[in-house]
Amino acid sequence: MNAEWYIARRLMFSKTQAHSVLRPVVRMLAASVALGTAAMIVSMSILVGFKRQITDKVTGFMAHIQISNYEGGTSPYETAPVPRNPFFLPQIKGMQGVRIIQPYALKAGVIAANDDIQGAVLKGITPDFDWTFFDGAMTQGARFALPDSASTNAVCISKTLAQMLRLRLGDRFDMYFVQTPPRVRRFRIEGIYDTQFGELDKLYVLCDIRHIQRLNNWHSGQVGGFEIFLNNFDDLDAAYRSVSERVYYTARPDSARFVAENIKQRYSQIFDWLTLLDLNALIIFVLMLLVAGFNMISGLLITTLERAQFIGLLSALGCRAAGLRRIFIYQSLYVAGRGLLWGNLAGIAICLAQRHWGIVALNPATYYLSAVPVSIEWGWVLALNAGTAAAIALMLVLPSMIIGKISPSRVLRFA
Repeated sequence: MNAEWYIARRLMFSKTQAHSVLRPVVRMLAASVALGTAAMIVSMSILVGFKRQITDKVTGFMAHIQISNYEGGTSPYETAPVPRNPFFLPQIKGMQGVRIIQPYALKAGVIAANDDIQGAVLKGITPDFDWTFFDGAMTQGARFALPDSASTNAVCISKTLAQMLRLRLGDRFDMYFVQTPPRVRRFRIEGIYDTQFGELDKLYVLCDIRHIQRLNNWHSGQVGGFEIFLNNFDDLDAAYRSVSERVYYTARPDSARFVAENIKQRYSQIFDWLTLLDLNALIIFVLMLLVAGFNMISGLLITTLERAQFIGLLSALGCRAAGLRRIFIYQSLYVAGRGLLWGNLAGIAICLAQRHWGIVALNPATYYLSAVPVSIEWGWVLALNAGTAAAIALMLVLPSMIIGKISPSRVLRFA
């Protein structure tokens, strides 16, 4: 058995008067490490959960990557037509990491209902539309079916729009389109969804793409663009470069000119905001680590002073300075390990309670979520524990050097 570790264990579990004096100090040191560890785990879990849920909401509405006509439309919510089966479609479908690619079209208009009016955007979808995101957000009714033979007047609107226009499930409303000549369409509410993302909820109405094709005088082989959904958001940059190469550099002279745009470009302000959260979390981690480290240094110094005669005795018996330092570093790391254990248990328990019961609520109008989200990433938890233990060990090296400078003749004189 390692001699230094054996002595450190005996000191930690001894019943001497010195140990009884140091017991409150040891408990406070362990509590400070536990508090810092729990705070870091909770902060990290909230950060990861918040970024993941906001990203899922934005990409659920607008996909990871959009391909549209380079010439664009009359507004950001008007799309110029492109072929439904462009030359690059099979290539993109075969790309690694691409989950689905689906056509869409947009058409801006004004909804009139119950003496109220509200601007909105029709988002035309096809029978192969991926309903996963909206199925999870549906609060009333359900998705509408898209028959092959004829178009349907059924639509899905948001809870925000329904409340603004005093509409309920099954109600009908008119939507007017400013064009030459002006046109109007009547729709029936088949489903009401609520993603709690107010900026987009109050804007989009899901409908059959054939309505937009007829309003724009397109034929059935034309759509507004394509949405690409990826399996992993982390692959966005690489996938966007690959899509751009296929769209830009393999264009054919006889086809429409295409442009690709990823979700970070379209909603840069949201993703810049999420990037700032990383900086805030980093500051919290550094502060908590410094507090825990300085507390451990203080504990080491207190332990050193209290055990000065014991240190002098070991020195007189021939124990080297390096061995003495290791004894007290082991003792300090044991205390830090206890703090890490209790901090992990407390932090994970808080995260699980919040995830299952949503104890801490949020204002959806401000944060786009009704409760604080948490997502426990076990890899990050292990890395956090290893990093904290390593940082505390490094911070203890320099203060431990004073142990080797204690003179046996001075401390044993008063024994």
